[in-house]
Parts: sequence; C-alpha cells; structure tokens
Amino acid sequence: MKRLFGLLLALVMLLTCAGCGGGDKKAEEPAPPASEQKSEGSKIGALMPIGLDEEGYKRWTQDIAEVEGQTAYVTPQKVTFFDNMNSMIMALKSKQIDRFAAPGRVGAYIVARNDDFTLIDNNLKPILGYSMAMEEKSAAQIDEINKAITAMKDDGTLDKLIKENITDLGGADPVAKPIPVIDGAETLKVAVTGDMPALDVILADGTPAGFNVAFLGELGKRINKNFELVSVEAGARGSALSSGQVDILFWVLGTYGQDGKALPYPLDNMKGVAISVPYMMDNRVGVTLK
Repeated sequence: MKRLFGLLLALVMLLTCAGCGGGDKKAEEPAPPASEQKSEGSKIGALMPIGLDEEGYKRWTQDIAEVEGQTAYVTPQKVTFFDNMNSMIMALKSKQIDRFAAPGRVGAYIVARNDDFTLIDNNLKPILGYSMAMEEKSAAQIDEINKAITAMKDDGTLDKLIKENITDLGGADPVAKPIPVIDGAETLKVAVTGDMPALDVILADGTPAGFNVAFLGELGKRINKNFELVSVEAGARGSALSSGQVDILFWVLGTYGQDGKALPYPLDNMKGVAISVPYMMDNRVGVTLK
C-alpha cells in the first residue's frame, strides 16, 4: 500500500509538489496519517517556476512520468502558484492549501522552524539539481563557473559549505557574513530570493546569510569576481535576468534521473540562457500540516 501511495503522490508537486490530501471523513473515523491520505481534491501550493504556467506544469509532470516510467503518476487537481516561500507557508498554516513540497534540505529546514508542519518523504522523482544561470551571451562566464564548481566538489569545499551552512543548522538562523571584496575585480549582480532556506536565506533585516553568501564568497575567490547580492522574489527571477536588473541567478532548478543524468524537462524551463553544472543535488519531499 505504501508503494502505491508513494507512486500516486510523486507527481503532485511543482518544485516538488507531493499529493497527499483527503476528502470528507465521518467524525467518528480517525484521520489516516498525512503520508497516506488520498490526493483527490488536493489543493497544492508551488513556487512559480520560470517559463511554466499551470498548464505547462501539467505537461511537465506527464513528460516526467513517461521518462521515469512511473505510469501511476497523476496530475494535481489544483495548483496554486506563489511568488515567495513565506506566502506559501502562511497559506498552508491557514489551510488555503493542503500541502506544498520542497527539496529535501529546504523541507527539513522549514519543518524544523514550524512545529505544526511535518514532512512527507516518498523519494519522489525526479531529483533536483541547483544551478546558476546567466544570459546566453555569458556562456564563457558560465564555463568558468563550471570549472570552479567542479574543483569545489573535487576538493571537498562544497560538502563542507553544505554541512556548515545547511545540514548542521537545524532550524537556527544562519550566520550573516560579508562576501570578501576583491580589489579591481569585476562585480556581478546575483539574484537571491530567500525562498530556498537554508540554501538561499535572507534574514528578517534584509541581509542575505548562510550558504548563498558562503558559496558565492568562495566562488568569487576562484574566478576573481565580486558579487553584489540583489533580493528578488522567486517568481520574478526570469524578468530580473532578462531586464538586466541582475547578471546571474543564484539558483534555477533542473531535473535529473536517479543516475544523475539530466532529464530533458527542467522544472525551470528557461530559454536563451546559459546554465551551470549543478552545485548541489537534492531529493524531493512534501510539507503538510501535522
């Protein structure tokens, strides 16, 4: 039974929207565990992806189902898109939606900070990869970033930054540290959102903190660039890049098979951009009320 529900839940995600809600129940009947509730009538929350609307998302889920070979996938009954994580969290708390989903590290951080939330872990497919993105004319710059990311993986730096700034945090606020400034180096404006904690965090006072700052500080040293962080809502990332408000997006989401091979259907369906190799991979989990 768990395997059946795991398959049924897998597609009810956008950014990873997992379906697991219930219909009406008689008062005397105990509610089933959150991870075993049916998906019929589910109200699903999702961060607005780049290049996809609700219909595009449904096509995306169908395409992924075919590629992954999971014919039991179903599309969500209703998807409500949000431009930022805070509004989606509040919608879940007020029961405007039944659940939303997130990459595993993000979901764990959010649940650690909200006692009324719980995780739905079903090893949902596909897995996600975080990459950086620039306009296509900056492909040479992305090649330089790719080399630096690969080197950071090989020498253990990325694992160390992830452990210190994400894994070991629990639900605590990350530390805000300034990015070192390199005299005479070019400055690139980077869009950060605060919508992928603890990967991408902006503190209550508006200060970016944690992994995004630590990672960009290390990357800047390796490619001899300064980074200026610009706060942008997740749903506005595409327009911020195309309008020249920023030079680079800190995260876009790609989709990958269990073997780590990139799938032809990325969640952020960006056109005319150069996208880096992933600097972090993550599983997919749902978040719902206890």
